Amino acid sequence: MTRPDRPTSSPRVPPTRVDANRLWVDSRPRALLQRRVEAAELRRLGGPQTGGRVLELGTGRRGTGLRLALEAFGAAHADGVELHDGSVRACRAAVADLGDRVTVAQGDATRLDAPDGSYDAVFGYHVLHHAEDWRAVLAEAARVLRPGGRLYSCEMTARFVDSRPLRAVSFHPADGDRPTPEGLAAACRAAGLDVTGQATRLAGCWTALVAARR
Repeated sequence: MTRPDRPTSSPRVPPTRVDANRLWVDSRPRALLQRRVEAAELRRLGGPQTGGRVLELGTGRRGTGLRLALEAFGAAHADGVELHDGSVRACRAAVADLGDRVTVAQGDATRLDAPDGSYDAVFGYHVLHHAEDWRAVLAEAARVLRPGGRLYSCEMTARFVDSRPLRAVSFHPADGDRPTPEGLAAACRAAGLDVTGQATRLAGCWTALVAARR
């Protein structure tokens, strides 16, 4: 597998002074934005997943993406994988009312505990720019998608994530390798996914992408 758009060196990124990630990631305004803007854009680009079995990468503590998979995209069942044990417990409690339509497990998005071709769709809301190797996350997403299954991804891009104001209050891996709109599309193609829709906003700081498994 090729590694498109990967830096040949690790540029120095601005320092993080105070890490306030959790204050935003698990906040009510973030959940509202995810519901009203991001999920709506992804559905416009990729359509629904009526009756499907889907996976969300990086559920966080609120489980908003899992709810949206059922309510906005029409999935029959949504599995979630989350790296941090505390977030897994909080997410399970937050989606308990959804019963057995949702499961949440601890796991690493670069090494998913799922067979090939398990899912009709994989969702990722701002998970790639937190990963040490976001291309490995894409490769795993492609692996667990059935042929024709779709990846739905929203991302803050390198232009914003590595900007001095955001880095000052938001910690991310320091290797300077974050997705760009073009790099994300190229990495999807390298992983065996065909980009079927992409929209980039805010002067290149945010991108939404849908790609289908070949």
